[in-house]
Amino acid sequence: MNELPNNPEQAQPPGAPSTSLQKAEPLAAPPRAPGRSLFETLQQPLPLAVTVLAVLLAVQTISSHSRINSLRKDMALSLQKGNAVNAETAALAREVSDQSKELQIKVGVLESRQSEAQSQQLALEQLYQDLSKNRDEWALSEIEQVLSTASQQLQLAGNVQGALIALQNADRSLSRSDKPQFLTIRRAIASDIEKLKATPAVDMAGVALRLDNVIAQVDYLPILSDEKPLLPAAPARSVRKQEKKAKEKEAPPAALTLAERVGQTWSNWSQEMWDDVRQLIRVRSVEKPEALMLSPGESYFVRENLKLRLLNARLALLSRNEATFRDDLVTAQETLLTYFDTRARATQSVQAALRQVQANNLQIEMPTLADSLNAVRNYKAKQ
Repeated sequence: MNELPNNPEQAQPPGAPSTSLQKAEPLAAPPRAPGRSLFETLQQPLPLAVTVLAVLLAVQTISSHSRINSLRKDMALSLQKGNAVNAETAALAREVSDQSKELQIKVGVLESRQSEAQSQQLALEQLYQDLSKNRDEWALSEIEQVLSTASQQLQLAGNVQGALIALQNADRSLSRSDKPQFLTIRRAIASDIEKLKATPAVDMAGVALRLDNVIAQVDYLPILSDEKPLLPAAPARSVRKQEKKAKEKEAPPAALTLAERVGQTWSNWSQEMWDDVRQLIRVRSVEKPEALMLSPGESYFVRENLKLRLLNARLALLSRNEATFRDDLVTAQETLLTYFDTRARATQSVQAALRQVQANNLQIEMPTLADSLNAVRNYKAKQ
């Protein structure tokens, strides 16, 4: 048998890979029989296994190399991306740092302004408390003044409605404040309001209007000394005609004879003639004959004196002076009875109006507003 040469390169066939033979150096080549070819040698199990192993190692090497290259590329890309992200992060960090510095400056400014605002708020609260206290004092002073004026009008003129309005306005002013200290004052005001509502009211305005109407009619009232005689309020002729018409409506007239008709005609003619005679001559009974002797100038002063009496009665009514009011009305009634024709309808209507005015009672005890005034003054004294 021929031995294999020591140099493996000499034993390689042409075109065989050198890498496989180099990696197979450690393995001892099996003895080849003389006269065998390389192909036959490779067909043996051991060289075939070595050859396959070498091929696999080569493929694995190539695959690993390609993977390593792809990994290098991926790592390079990742590093580039990481560097870009790091640069962006650094820029953002710088921006955040700048913004944080600006925010710190702004926070410092806001803290200083907040401290100033707190100090101003404390000053405003103190000012508000002072103003609120002064406002309450002003409101109580105003309420006291209004109640004092209403009390005076109530006692002097009996102005119940004015006192009620003053008390209601005072209670409304106190209701705007939620302070429980005002409950005592409001309770006293409510008590005075109930007293005023229970007081019997006198229609001062209505009575004054009646007096004004009477004063306006004085110039048109007939005086006994007037030159023109006055016709009776209801002439007898008109009364007879009305009675005749009523009888004809109740029962139709029967047929009359000639004598009856002549008698009826004579009766009617004689009654009409008597009525005319009565118009020519009138007899009047006068208690004071001087009333018939008044001149036109004196009649004017009588009317003016009557007006003055009625005006004095009106003033006494508004001032609730019962005695003067009664005296003036009595004097006015006496003047009407003495100098004016009481049979005239105008005079009778004036006398009826004066009697209605005299029927009013002015002697009503007015309540006082002492409870409300004392409550307000006591509260002010405690402050």
